[in-house]
Amino acid sequence: MDSLFEYVSDLATSAKAASRPLSFASDDARCAAVRGMAAALRARADEVLAANAEDMDAARAAGIDAGLLDRLLLTNERIEGMAAGLEKLANLPDPVGRVLEERTIDQGVELQKVSVPLGLVAMVYEARPNVTADAAGICIRTGNACILRGGSLAQRSCVAIAHVLADAVEAAGFPREAVTIIETTDREATGALMSLRGVVDVLIPRGGANLIQRCVRESLVPVIETGTGNCHIYVHESADFDKARAIVMNAKTQRVGVCNAAESLLVDEAIAAEFLPGMFDALSRAEVCAHGDALTREILGDALPSAWFTDATEDDWGREYLALEISVHVVRNIDEAIEHINTYGTMHSEAIVAEDTAACERFLREVDASSVYANASTRFTDGGEFGLGAEIGISTQKLHARGPFAAEALTTYKYLLRGTGQVRP
Repeated sequence: MDSLFEYVSDLATSAKAASRPLSFASDDARCAAVRGMAAALRARADEVLAANAEDMDAARAAGIDAGLLDRLLLTNERIEGMAAGLEKLANLPDPVGRVLEERTIDQGVELQKVSVPLGLVAMVYEARPNVTADAAGICIRTGNACILRGGSLAQRSCVAIAHVLADAVEAAGFPREAVTIIETTDREATGALMSLRGVVDVLIPRGGANLIQRCVRESLVPVIETGTGNCHIYVHESADFDKARAIVMNAKTQRVGVCNAAESLLVDEAIAAEFLPGMFDALSRAEVCAHGDALTREILGDALPSAWFTDATEDDWGREYLALEISVHVVRNIDEAIEHINTYGTMHSEAIVAEDTAACERFLREVDASSVYANASTRFTDGGEFGLGAEIGISTQKLHARGPFAAEALTTYKYLLRGTGQVRP
């Protein structure tokens, strides 16, 4: 353990030193580095794909489920998406050096509140190799260095991507340690990283509930918590059925292994008997298993194929399936829907489908989540879709950052004060 701690500590110390020249680098220099990272990913896609193929083979041999395999998989299209995300980052306004406030305080001292980098950002994540590029790109763009800890399933992919990006950063004139990755799969490396308060400035976990809660409980380093996504689609009694079915199917099936996929369907009792049979037919044809309450079973009756319906338990209301599964609950009205979501949701993304404008506005106002939708799929909760460029995660907490957080959320601020010899009376 001592040697493992020394290994992680040495990496972090070097990365922290690399953060200093980045912190005062010009916007042009940081943008050039990020564009170089994008170009390097495209130029060296074959070696990244080769590493990913090894990870995929090992994951299949281990019996990993389809949703997780989808998260792990890299293709030429996904690598191009990573590179394009980096280029979007480079085209955004500079998040560093923004004057957030400016005024004159007592005795004539001029005060400015200015955005500055955080320093060294640690990222702990699971089977999402694309996070390597997103995290590194956002950190370099914001004048931060990063130390990355990928999951064991994606280890080869994450290391290959990190090496490509570190080479590009070095070619741009910055220390390659500004993009550092921990290359051991030993779980205790995460514990060592979380203990480095004073070296690591902030830690961001991205993955399942167990990983996130471990970091929240054990980290001595300040944590920005990203959350799991038990996202709901609530079909109000005024909903257009075609619109509702399209939104549910997109939110549930477009990509099942992501945190903004729908995991729960709520339907008003007034329309349940008319709406649910057609909705269930669409879900079952897409091989989605529904976990429904007693009223759902009563409405669907003998038409239920047992392969695509099971009786819901209390645990289903709070589950993030990340699979072709969804919980279904019939509610009396919008009051019960909002209460259910605020009880079982994870403050990620929630949606109402309704033609009643007042119901939509009430839902938007009263549901406690980082992103709340009226008549749109929860799949839009994404930094790229929000125009933020690549994102580093979806924050479901309420301090510092909330929702998709990208470049601006990886800055803090300091006060600059300019005087002419003033002393405090």
